[in-house]
Amino acid sequence: MKLIVLAGNIQKKLNFLNHAISSRSQLPILGNILLETKGDTLILSATDLEIGIEVSIPAQVETQGATTVPAKLFTELINSLPEEKISLEVKNEALEISSKKTKSVLQTQHRDEFPALYEEKGVEVLRLKTDALRANLGMVVFAASIEATRPALSGVLMRKTPQGFLFVATDGYRLSLKTNVQTEEASHAFEKEMLVPARVIREALTLKESGDIGIFVSEHNNQIIFSQDDIILVGRLIEAQFPTYEKLIPTDISAKATFDREEMLKAVKTCAIFARETANVIKLSLQKEKVVVTAKTPSLGENTVEVEATLTGEENEIAFNARFLLDVLGNIDSSEMSFEMTGPLNPGVFRIAGDSTFLHLIMPIRT
Repeated sequence: MKLIVLAGNIQKKLNFLNHAISSRSQLPILGNILLETKGDTLILSATDLEIGIEVSIPAQVETQGATTVPAKLFTELINSLPEEKISLEVKNEALEISSKKTKSVLQTQHRDEFPALYEEKGVEVLRLKTDALRANLGMVVFAASIEATRPALSGVLMRKTPQGFLFVATDGYRLSLKTNVQTEEASHAFEKEMLVPARVIREALTLKESGDIGIFVSEHNNQIIFSQDDIILVGRLIEAQFPTYEKLIPTDISAKATFDREEMLKAVKTCAIFARETANVIKLSLQKEKVVVTAKTPSLGENTVEVEATLTGEENEIAFNARFLLDVLGNIDSSEMSFEMTGPLNPGVFRIAGDSTFLHLIMPIRT
């Protein structure tokens, strides 16, 4: 393999590529990056077997080939070079990296030891503008569990409905639901629901802001692939039964408060300081023209913040984990939100004012 490429073009891709490198893997080859050429393109790949990332970079290829190099060393070396043309050449099982004034030699491992990221993309089942992907999945994915002990809760359910796509995630203590998501036309009719690892979606949300993202499914390999221009992100669909979440959503309410999201977020942040020593408990008291946010630690003190609100129904109060409140208020891009409840021991529901396609449910804490 021999080629010339701009170091700056590789540098732009390495940070994202390294998201798929695991330092704790039992397989040493997974600490490497695969370099291979196809036509006039240099392709870099990395995987930790949970996710895989492939990036393509234009290059002047003289000799086709492939090899793997240690990810950390390669990244540090490339990032130390000026943004100029460099030469990459495999000689005697080593990779020579040369610029105008430097020459480095890295030991390689044969590409045959490196696992294939995917065999085929499969069929395109969904296509979204990047901003639409962030807006819709960004308000759902944070509710998925980060624990691997219950696989069904570590993913986001995607389902086609007559009104559009539905996305839902839950960790057993809270639930985010977004419905009626309109998409660009896909090349294949989407019929089956998918349970997509939340980690894959979180990585997809970091893709560049412009352009479309195509979502492909390979049923043969049970893989989902996010594709945007010169980047491919690969994950394995979760084979587990997602909870019957519909039964958790309250059908009636006794109180509803509408408030400014930013003002409520600041209030919860302030009270969260006092909640750290008492299991992170924050109390919301719904009153006639306000919501009173309170946190109390007997050994330290207490904090109370009033947030202007419009109340419909009965005055009431309820307690939540502060982190859950910060997550929902911080991941929603809306000026006005509402909170609905039926009692202090029933789930509370947050909604975007004037938007019936989103809800976020949180289980209360008994005080």
